[in-house]
Amino acid sequence: MALGQLVFSAVPPVKKRLTVSSLFSDHMVIQQKQKAALWGQAAPGQKLTITANWGQRISSVADAGGNWKAKLSTPAAGGPYIIAIKTADTSIMIKDVLIGEVWLASGQSNMDIPVRGWPPGDTILNSKQEIENANYPEIRFFKVPFGISVTPLNSINAKWVTTLPQTAGDFSATAYFYARRLRQKLHVPIGIIQSSIGGTPAEAWTSKASLEKLNDFNSVISGFETFQASIDDWFKNVPQLKVPETDEQWRNISFDDQAAANFEFDDSHWSSIKLPGRIDVLNSHEIDGAVWVRGVFVVRDTSANYTLKIGFIDDMDAIHINGKYVGGFVGRGYASTPRNIIIPKELLKQGNNVIAIRIIDIGGQGLVGGDIAISDNKGGTINLAGDWKFRLVAELLNGRFYSYGLQKDISRRPDVNKLNSNSPTTLFNAMINPLIPYTIKGVIWYQGESNVGRAEQYKKLFPLMIEDWRTQWGKQLPFYYVQIAPFLYPAADQKEQSQKLRDAQRYALKLPKTGMVTTLDIGYLKTAHPPYKQEVGKRLATFALKNEYGEKMLVASGPLYKKTIMKGNKLIVEFESIGGGLLASNQGLFNFEIAGADKAYVKAEAKIVNNKVVVSSPSIAVPVYVRYAWSDGSSASLFNKEGLPAATFTSEGGM
Repeated sequence: MALGQLVFSAVPPVKKRLTVSSLFSDHMVIQQKQKAALWGQAAPGQKLTITANWGQRISSVADAGGNWKAKLSTPAAGGPYIIAIKTADTSIMIKDVLIGEVWLASGQSNMDIPVRGWPPGDTILNSKQEIENANYPEIRFFKVPFGISVTPLNSINAKWVTTLPQTAGDFSATAYFYARRLRQKLHVPIGIIQSSIGGTPAEAWTSKASLEKLNDFNSVISGFETFQASIDDWFKNVPQLKVPETDEQWRNISFDDQAAANFEFDDSHWSSIKLPGRIDVLNSHEIDGAVWVRGVFVVRDTSANYTLKIGFIDDMDAIHINGKYVGGFVGRGYASTPRNIIIPKELLKQGNNVIAIRIIDIGGQGLVGGDIAISDNKGGTINLAGDWKFRLVAELLNGRFYSYGLQKDISRRPDVNKLNSNSPTTLFNAMINPLIPYTIKGVIWYQGESNVGRAEQYKKLFPLMIEDWRTQWGKQLPFYYVQIAPFLYPAADQKEQSQKLRDAQRYALKLPKTGMVTTLDIGYLKTAHPPYKQEVGKRLATFALKNEYGEKMLVASGPLYKKTIMKGNKLIVEFESIGGGLLASNQGLFNFEIAGADKAYVKAEAKIVNNKVVVSSPSIAVPVYVRYAWSDGSSASLFNKEGLPAATFTSEGGM
């Protein structure tokens, strides 16, 4: 489950003063040589003029709803410029405006993971050096804040940020390395609008109008609007807190809940929970936020220190013994780190003792895992697994904490978690619709992990989403995307399913102006977030340089399956995008399988002959089907001579 939940969407009143979308702010990048869209609000019927000091002056009038729009012709790349927007009594000055190339970068966690990574578990190769060297003031990022909504929103609150060592660590690593490559090759300003959030499926990024064509999600989205009123009403009086930005802020955040650490605190009215286990489920729905868990253990001998051992806690924790803090972790990256904490003998009582842990789950599964026990220095162990007391004290919704504390009755809280960042249309409404119709060159996309297990659906859903965005922007936007990397998915419903999703991603190549980066050679099986984002960004940029910026001789794609020819006891596999020719890895060709009509696959011998791959097996007299890299953890063995790997495929689907 991704960070946060829901935008509480009372319709804002029409603004009477002159405003402009936050996309139009200092340090912005506008697409060159276009009629670039601008929009905002003013008093109904109010006239305004827009002047750009590259020699453009246009006018607009706010409609009856107070909305105004305009198109501003842009010159070739350059700047900095100033844009002035004026009414009779108000003016807005937008400074340090650059003209260049603007791309939208979107998707889930592999697009969202920043240049600094999420250490220690998820890192970016050479991140420290990359950040230190990130002095590219003509690369600008606009990071869309996380939010969801059941209806399309028109505004967001964000700003453009210049790329410097102080800022680059927070930018999408994939998008940054993409932008850097374009900047180095094109020598023009590059703007990246980053709209991404981890753990999110494609249907969440698709509009209601388009999803209704698929029919798969209609039963879910049909009741969204009627559910909104009860949510707004319940949450309007709940205190809100900003999400901390530093470890120190995380350490000190309070939800009026510290009394829960105390030995004498009465938790008899709290719910019970089994630990180890999930701590992020309320009324059968996943939540993000802060909880307290409390347990009792008995000590007979207090003459020596004890040691608390917990397998791991996802994500952050503050552990207390009899009201005293003894340890824990703050910040992302410690979710899989074992907790080994000394309990000073002075804190212990003969008889009953209380362990109280505040756990903050900021995304994904929140849980206490592994063994939970307290050991003494004589080899004795107190097993803490079993029933604990549980209380939700804050909920992370729409990028803010809603603080319930220890007193608020949450029994009547609406099941807001029915709507989350996995819900159909919600991310499109809150994180894409407010960007339309900002003039962009195209889209880069890295997503798919959250649709693993639904490959057949994805064959239709992903192209539908691409066409949806193109319709929304009113142009055939180039759309370059990344095939998900090899990873050993642990969930039962995802094991040995990701290769099917990788293959399903190929189907979007039927659409014009698309390109797919293959990552079979740069996966990292220990994590779904491989660290090699420099290469991912470079490969995405190669598509853009070849197709959008005139470098026609570049080879952008690895080999793609074309067709299979049956010849006796062999299959001859032909490929497109072979560049200078097919090439086997240093270990030869592997991960090819063939089957007869019964689709019972066996390992195949494979060799390259005349830029085709010939596969066979002594156990298959009449082979019919062939597949390649058909497992969660497959790695690449077939490349073109430019070094780009072939994509996962099966001949069963006919593509």
